[in-house]
Amino acid sequence: MVTDCRNCWLRKRPVFLPMSEVELDFMEEFKTGELKVDPGTTLMLEGSNSPQLFTVLDGMGLRYKTLEDGERQVISFVMPGDFIGLQAGVMEEMQHSVESTTSMMLCVFDRRALWRLFRDHPERAYDLTWIAALEEHFLGEQLAVVGRMPAEQRLATGLLRLYDRAVALGMSNGPWMKLPYTQKDLADALGLSVVHTNKTLKGLRDRGILNWKNGDMEIRDYEALAGLAHQDPEEDVRRRPLI
Repeated sequence: MVTDCRNCWLRKRPVFLPMSEVELDFMEEFKTGELKVDPGTTLMLEGSNSPQLFTVLDGMGLRYKTLEDGERQVISFVMPGDFIGLQAGVMEEMQHSVESTTSMMLCVFDRRALWRLFRDHPERAYDLTWIAALEEHFLGEQLAVVGRMPAEQRLATGLLRLYDRAVALGMSNGPWMKLPYTQKDLADALGLSVVHTNKTLKGLRDRGILNWKNGDMEIRDYEALAGLAHQDPEEDVRRRPLI
């Protein structure tokens, strides 16, 4: 059964901006189906084009760029509600690749209808473009200052952002959330070495702030983590557009 846009579980999460009836009508026309993929599936390939665009309905993945030596550089993480493929729709080819880390369920859209969104629903199209550009990099609006952050602050900021998003999406179990990535993935996204990331994580664990093991992360002291990230623990997660 394909999920009806009006009954989508994501729309029920308060973190997402509401849609008007006109926008919902468009979304039901825009969506062509759903696709389930296994872990390790390439959803979008850097330098390629695609007739399809996706919204993550369930599961997690990552965005990465391929370096000249063939290694990959993780630039951000993908969670439910994220829109994938806007670059291919606007710029004719992807500037990075997207891969599933877990099993994923994706809403599928026809790229040819993308310009109707910009023409008929400019406010939502603007929001979509803004959030898609922001999420190409893990720390988004903080990218300009990330190079000046000490390693502990970078790590705290990144893990806090992931945890806050998991809570907003209903993907956490109290202090626990699934974090199906490697230390190298996290180090890449934060611009740190794996050795530095490992030492910093150990320090946070030894101080009783968090523990990350076997794909699960436990936030033991949220206020302490927010303090290290220089974030207000009472601040709400920014509401975001959904398509």
